[in-house]
Amino acid sequence: MTGTNTGTNAGTNPRPSALQLIEAVVDPGSWRRWDEPVAITTDDPDYRADLERARERTGLDESVVTGEGRVEGRRVAVVACEFRFLAGSIGVASGERLVRAVERATAERLPLLAAPASGGTRMQEGTVAFLQMVKVAAAITDHKAAGLPYLVHLRHPTTGGVLASWGSLGHVTAAEPGALIGFMGPRVHEALYGEEFPAGVQVAENLMAHGLVDAVLPAERLSEVAARVLRVLCGDAAAVPRGDAPGAGSPGPAPGAVRGTASAAADGGARAASVGVGGGGTASGSGPGGAGAEVSIRRSRRAERPGLRDLLRAAAEDVSPLSGTGAGEHDPGLLLALARVGGTPCVVLGHDRAARHGGAAADGPGEGQPLGPAGLRTARRGMRIAAELGLPLLTVVDTAGAALNREAEEGGLAGEIARCLADMVALPAPTLCLLLGQGAGGAALALLPADRVLAARHAWLSPLPPEGASAILYRTTERAYEIADRQGVRSADLLAHGIVDRIVEEEAQDTAAEGPEPPEHPEHPEHPDAFLARLGATLGAELAALRAQDQAERLAARRARHRRIGLPG
Repeated sequence: MTGTNTGTNAGTNPRPSALQLIEAVVDPGSWRRWDEPVAITTDDPDYRADLERARERTGLDESVVTGEGRVEGRRVAVVACEFRFLAGSIGVASGERLVRAVERATAERLPLLAAPASGGTRMQEGTVAFLQMVKVAAAITDHKAAGLPYLVHLRHPTTGGVLASWGSLGHVTAAEPGALIGFMGPRVHEALYGEEFPAGVQVAENLMAHGLVDAVLPAERLSEVAARVLRVLCGDAAAVPRGDAPGAGSPGPAPGAVRGTASAAADGGARAASVGVGGGGTASGSGPGGAGAEVSIRRSRRAERPGLRDLLRAAAEDVSPLSGTGAGEHDPGLLLALARVGGTPCVVLGHDRAARHGGAAADGPGEGQPLGPAGLRTARRGMRIAAELGLPLLTVVDTAGAALNREAEEGGLAGEIARCLADMVALPAPTLCLLLGQGAGGAALALLPADRVLAARHAWLSPLPPEGASAILYRTTERAYEIADRQGVRSADLLAHGIVDRIVEEEAQDTAAEGPEPPEHPEHPEHPDAFLARLGATLGAELAALRAQDQAERLAARRARHRRIGLPG
């Protein structure tokens, strides 16, 4: 953790200075410095000379620049390191400058943008400089606890105590292309161990692949991306189209949506009795005008069926994908993003059909990317962001099941499912779950316990893939659809049990004919984008309504909804 542990020749570094970077990010003419002058107080003549040379070289009095500007008109606070000033190292004066800037941003309720480029602790000041990282991290923690966004752009190079404190606490973290980023700089590693650090590890692009940073962005894209991210994290909402906006208490049906018994009870009195036998264990597999579970299961497994990425493309704006846990894990089976869905800003997390290895078959279990412990930990990162910033959380279920292998077991799969459930039931943020396709087992259950649950008509939910349930009961997979009918996995069955609140039809139809059962052969099949656009509008209205509810009432209703599942009406 030295101030010069990177081995980088700062004098030949072509990258922009701190002030040049800031000017590229904020709106022209909006930058205002917050820095108070810093005097040189050291008695060490060598260190004094170092400071004087750094000041002459950079025109700055310390390694940190702080202030405010505007990004697309939004007022933001900015803190940045100047690497040419003693390798951007942090001592007492620069640490105090950082803390005061963060505290001011918190007091004035400003989003905070940080752009570190540092070798770490300033060795000339020793342990007292080392401890500056504690108070900087504490100030950042207070800022986030106040519900304010914190965005980080790691520049070349960022190492040592800076990376291990305020460089790694962002809600969203980007990095400069090709930037050296690592805890121990190459120079220190070589000095301590007598060998060079392995090539290609401490590089921005590698860290993104491993879920440590969310994006690799050049300076010229920072303003655009920061503006897009802040439109979501700061809760900017577009107006909900007239006719789609339900009341705050209980969202009403949109075209192509069927309301469930629990929703009806909220408006009209006694809750309708659940469909089922023996506490809701089974439900009729088909009804008048409807089809059995086989139809939905087959349709959900079609390779061309739209998934979460398609939904975001067709029905969302300001989409910013995040990479992995932010702590060194990435699972292709889980997509985490910030977005505005149907005009409502939210955190989106869900199973990713696009990560499939080989497409899905209509006559057997889908070959979707199985969800492992890292994917669930990524989901929990999304839950934390939603909780910290008070943003609605949208979870999307579309999974053939959890990973069933040694790595998943040793990685704590069951424990992560349990922790997702615990986080979801207690999350203070508004939560909405969408059953979009397959919903097999614990991987689906982990994202289910929301304030409200919507389902696409041919989505389904079951304890195991139907083939697995058939194998347990009959030692064959040939009775899978029969078991699925008896288990009540269809959206219509889930609606009857109060597990689902609304069903969104997947084909255009006469809304006067809506009911718990779909037409077996729709007369007017429509393009998937029409379904996705309708679904997006419904989701946006639901999210906006949940956001408007009183938090205490919403949390109590969430607990009550799950407490009564399976009980007689």
